Amino acid sequence: MIFKGGKVLMGERKGAHGSGEYAFPGGHLEFGESILSAAKREVKEEVGIEIQNINLLYCANLVKYGKHYAQFGLIADWKSGEVQNKEKDKCGDWKWYPVTKLPKPFFGTVPWYLEAYETGKNFFDSK
Repeated sequence: MIFKGGKVLMGERKGAHGSGEYAFPGGHLEFGESILSAAKREVKEEVGIEIQNINLLYCANLVKYGKHYAQFGLIADWKSGEVQNKEKDKCGDWKWYPVTKLPKPFFGTVPWYLEAYETGKNFFDSK
């Protein structure tokens, strides 16, 4: 969940699980990679920007879309760069939205981000 000027960055997923749903940038850890390094790399690869002030927002046991992940929901601030859609086969255009006017439908993890952001709850278990 990346903030810039009171808005957050979201894009519409396509070509994979959750296609047609809006999500924050994200991805998988590479073998041996730290969580913070992965966040910076994934954001740079997907949208071409740099982030800073990265912190853990929540942890979750995600069982959805026929997948099972241990997920780290992170929160960060925009640092530099202009948003680009660097993976057009995986996402529609990325845009900055006010937190109170986010596009829907949400990808399965977005409600957890919002609840954690609003309430401070930091653990979600799908089971």
